[in-house]
Amino acid sequence: MPLTLTRLRFGGVLARVINKPVLHGAAVALFLFGWAGSLCAQKVPVIERSLSNGMRLLMVERPDEPTVAGGWVARVGASNERPGITGIAHLFEHMMFKGTPTIGTKDYKKDLEIITEQERIRDLMRAEEAKMRAMWRRGEIADLTKIETKTPRWKELEKQFNELITKQREILVKNEFDRIYTTAGGTGMNAFTSADMTAYHITVPANKLELWMWMESERILRPVFREFYAERDVVYEERRMRTESTPLGKFAEAFESLFWESHPYGWPVIGWPSDIPAISKAQADEFYQTYYAPQNITLILIGDFKADAAAQQAERYFGRIPRGKQEAPDVVTLEVKQVAEKRMYAEADANPQVDIYWHTVAFGHRDSYPLAVLAQVLSTHTGRLYKGLVLGAKVATETFAWNAAQKWAGVFNAGGEAREGHTPEEVEKGIYAELERLKTELVPANELQKVKNNFAAGEYRRLSANHPILMQLIQYEGRGDWREINESGPRIQAVTPEDIQRVVREYFTKENRAVGIYTRKPGKSGADDDLAGLTPEQKPVIRQITGALQKETSVEKLTEQLKKLEERMASADAKNKPFLTIYRKKLQERLAELNKK
Repeated sequence: MPLTLTRLRFGGVLARVINKPVLHGAAVALFLFGWAGSLCAQKVPVIERSLSNGMRLLMVERPDEPTVAGGWVARVGASNERPGITGIAHLFEHMMFKGTPTIGTKDYKKDLEIITEQERIRDLMRAEEAKMRAMWRRGEIADLTKIETKTPRWKELEKQFNELITKQREILVKNEFDRIYTTAGGTGMNAFTSADMTAYHITVPANKLELWMWMESERILRPVFREFYAERDVVYEERRMRTESTPLGKFAEAFESLFWESHPYGWPVIGWPSDIPAISKAQADEFYQTYYAPQNITLILIGDFKADAAAQQAERYFGRIPRGKQEAPDVVTLEVKQVAEKRMYAEADANPQVDIYWHTVAFGHRDSYPLAVLAQVLSTHTGRLYKGLVLGAKVATETFAWNAAQKWAGVFNAGGEAREGHTPEEVEKGIYAELERLKTELVPANELQKVKNNFAAGEYRRLSANHPILMQLIQYEGRGDWREINESGPRIQAVTPEDIQRVVREYFTKENRAVGIYTRKPGKSGADDDLAGLTPEQKPVIRQITGALQKETSVEKLTEQLKKLEERMASADAKNKPFLTIYRKKLQERLAELNKK
């Protein structure tokens, strides 16, 4: 009988061995190598089934926890969009919580009548918007977003549309989807959209699995996109708050667009500001039919259930969804080979810093594993960048590095924040120096093994409970292959010093990189600069976190917290990256304070 994840006793075993004074040097390395290898050898017992309509089902039985973490991933993200409808994948993340014919409304018949009339009015408004865009091109209108530039006919139509919104609100049942789950004991309902996928997940009591089956199948089979245009405006406001109103948001977006010349990764997940308000419900319906078809969706269940019974229930509920008439198309536009270094200089209300991107490889490529190991060699507070630039040369206050092997292409990102009295260019130069060392000197065996051990420990933590296992399967399946949950560990452990040297020489060239240099706007002080790149919602959260860190006196707890945070940062999107970066800095500063005592 295979050893289950819940029976692994990593913490106790490792603590006892490390506390034995007889294990030193090579003996410790040999033990840790054997431990890491045996940990990676443990397979997550995923059971895969296919439903009659082509939908896939992944299941992991874990009877020790009386809950089920349930989710599903649609293999669609911002990279599947096109100019004119950028942001539509993220818009669906919002729309999928609006309900069904039986959830979210008091009068479904009247609801449909209002939606139909809303569409008729919106078609007329779009005709006026086309006229206004033509006027803008001729210079007759300076700003299409201002209400005073709208035509009289458009304003009249908007008044009629708003009256329909008021009528619809009278029959809506707000947040009913969430209320049903919460009443049944569901927790953590959420969703996310990335460039490669859109996923929905929640944890429910084990005896509510059938409720999950009904709720999730209903919103795929019979979604009602009520409040479509109001929610579209919510997304636009989210973009304004998280991108346009933050010191680094606009620059990060511009830098991504600079880096990706031809690939769809060049536009933001949240969409371009001109596209979001122009998306029509008809376009949304077409997009949904293509990318939310059963054959483009995978269901995932982790927890206390029997796989055969769960598969039968899944067929009963999800199998009734008709298979899509067409297959979702691949992304065929490849990134052109970069021929020269790209540089962007920006003045922002933030600390001076440098951000460097290199083009690398897609998910599943053989070089993605040594690149992931390389990122760990460079990053964390024990990595080469921190030791060399923060503790050694003292030109930086923080450094980072990670590799993002996305579905269609990859990027390696490194950078750091300049210390007072130093420049981002000095930090940049220090990063290149560390990379040049790696081109000529092999990573020592003990340093490489330490990184591999950290990977193995990270795998254990991510696979210790239902929800983390669910999220790992969502990420791997969304990018191309769920089997990576079992295969990536051994491939990481197989990386050699020569592999690392080879990928550094191949990908880390001047012609293959883009460099973003951020300096502080003239006249701006450094007061509270750490929070400058955060949204208004994030700032109070980070202040609370900072206060809590000051009360924590355990170096061990903070070190573990830092490790988990750095693992999370490896897959963070642009929206969360500034917040996590500041969080990491505050953790590092608190650890430094405690280590001095």
